[in-house]
Order: sequence, then structure tokens, then C-alpha cells
Amino acid sequence: MTRILVLAAACLALGVPPAHAQLESLNEPPVLPGKDVPWVPTPDAAVDRMLAMAQVGPRDLVYDLGSGDGRIAIMAAKRFGARAVGVEYDPSMIEVSRTAARREGVADRVRFVQGDLFEFDFRAATVVTLYLLTSINVELRPRILALRPGTRVASHMFRMGDWQPDESARVGSSDVYLWIVPARVAGTWAMTRTPAGAAELVLAQQFQRLSGSLRVAGETLPLAQASLRGDEIRFAVTGAGGARQAFVGRVAGDRMAGEGEAQPWSAVRVRTR
Repeated sequence: MTRILVLAAACLALGVPPAHAQLESLNEPPVLPGKDVPWVPTPDAAVDRMLAMAQVGPRDLVYDLGSGDGRIAIMAAKRFGARAVGVEYDPSMIEVSRTAARREGVADRVRFVQGDLFEFDFRAATVVTLYLLTSINVELRPRILALRPGTRVASHMFRMGDWQPDESARVGSSDVYLWIVPARVAGTWAMTRTPAGAAELVLAQQFQRLSGSLRVAGETLPLAQASLRGDEIRFAVTGAGGARQAFVGRVAGDRMAGEGEAQPWSAVRVRTR
């Protein structure tokens, strides 16, 4: 990263030519100055792995924030069949991207727009891709966590602070990470149709990690193996007699429902944290 910043500073000091001229004249991956971070292209193998980890498909709308030369959005459309939007601050890079999309035959499925990452509305995304910095990822994190539960977020090289990734991989010299936006479940839930009847489910949440307890039939049972993957919730409890019960369900706002090992269950949130 030090080398990138030094090269970016040199470009600024010398007065860089337009992005398309640099792309044509450099044999090495170019480093171009940008509004928030310098632009360095993501290797194609890392792009492929990011999109595969996010399970991108024809039903997806991918938003690439800081899209540079457009390669992530273009691969999402060409290889994975998705629709994609590249958001880029530099107008000359947008022209590079649009030319590449036409050359690759995906201009009807990809669009590139000039915009500021911190102001652009990407709430329609089912997948978000990033190659920014950890500090910028963390600054964007509240907006990302407000996206629809189950939205996938793939990043090249940089993480999300204390929000641990759901998956990670090493591709050549690149690290790639995947997060799945979790539903918001913290609070107290009135749960019905457990093996012993009505119960109280108390949940504390740190991103996709859960802790809490299930109070049923006069017993307070700590949750084990509690987690979220998008809107899917899983947890288990062990009763005083050693009997273990596992639950899996789906969250929809203040309601959740699913299957236990004995019978279906449902819950309604009665208090939030």
C-alpha cells in the first residue's frame, strides 16, 4: 500500500494523462490517483473468485463501488449472467469501462455511472463488490448493514473492521472476503410451538454472531451454535436432562419461523435491544 500511495502522489505531482491513455501505455497494472483511494486493477482470478464466493447469478444486481476500468461489473455480466452497475468518480475511467463493456458484448447488462461512494444510492444491490481501504469499508459499513438481509458483499484485500467475514480465500497474492448482510434479531422474542410449548427467546447480536438464552418450562437454557447467515437463523439448546434441540428458521422483520427437530416453531419480537 505504501508503494501505491507513493506512485499515486507522483502521478498527481507530475500531472497524469487521461486514464485511457495510461491504460494503453502501461504494460504493468496501472496505479491511478482517485478521489478516495488510488485505483489499482483487481486481478482477474481474484475477480472470478469474489463473484463465485458471492454465488452471483442471472437474478443478481451487482454494484461495484469504485469500479475503475469496469472489469468486475463486466465479468459479473459476461461470466455469471448478472446485471451490474459500476460506480466510479473519475469520468475518464467511466469511458474506459463503457468501451470495454461494448467490446465484451455486455453493454446491455452493465451500466457505469459517475458518483460519490458516500452519496450514491446502492440499496437495490443484491451483491456489492469493493476494492477500497479498510477505513473506507468501515465508513460504508452502516449503509451496507442496512441493505436487505442476505445481500452479499465481496471485497478484494481489505476487510470490514471487527465485522468478521463469512468466508475468505487466498487467490495468488490476493485475499478475498465475503460477508452476508445479517438480519437484525437482537431483542426478546415470544416463541411458540417448541416441544414444551411457549418459550422466551432472548438474543444478543454482533453482526452474524449471536448469543442468548431460551427460557422454557421454568428453565433458562443458554444458546449454542447460534448464528445468522442473511435471514437464516440457527441455534441449539440442551435441556437439564441432556436432550439437545436444534432450530433453524427464517427472519422477516419482527417475525421468524422454521423447523425444530420435533416440530415447526415461530416467534414474534416483543422487545428490541
